[in-house]
Amino acid sequence: MNLFNIFIAAFLIDNIVLMQFIALCPFIGMSTDEDKSIGMGLAVTFVTVLATCVTWPVYKFILEPRGLEFLKILVFILVIASLVQLVEFYLKKIIPSLYKSMGIYLALITTNCAILAVTFNAIDRNYSFIESIVYAVGVAMGFLLSMLLLAGIRNRLRTSPIPAFLKGTPVLFAATALLSIAFMGFKGLAQ
Repeated sequence: MNLFNIFIAAFLIDNIVLMQFIALCPFIGMSTDEDKSIGMGLAVTFVTVLATCVTWPVYKFILEPRGLEFLKILVFILVIASLVQLVEFYLKKIIPSLYKSMGIYLALITTNCAILAVTFNAIDRNYSFIESIVYAVGVAMGFLLSMLLLAGIRNRLRTSPIPAFLKGTPVLFAATALLSIAFMGFKGLAQ
């Protein structure tokens, strides 16, 4: 599979949020406005790509040759948690306003199942190191795109007349379902 197809599949066709329904917590929680969505999306992108850069060689050169594949979950979670701590320290020092606005959701990147899913998928799909990085970037950009789309929808919903029983989270899940249906149109885009 060529790199472009891997990227397009991860970015649009198999979007981690809208097609696989992974990482819905930060998707709903941090898409209140475009700035938060971009901040969270970039933080997740950084951690996802870095986690893939670290976990792929650890698995291929340490765990697999020694028959320790069963430690994959533990090792990958430790790597991701460490990387999130680095991002948290960096944001706190360099961009304190973004750090403050992200609040608890920054720490929740550690438990963002999308990052763990990317590292597992890269191994399970038998991607090379470069293919794994392209896949990680595609997934992270797809996560950012879906968050920006929902942030834009939420912006429009603020001024829209919504029935009382749909206000809040129900209308967000309805909007997400409609976005998912729209993304189904990308199936068949890459072979």
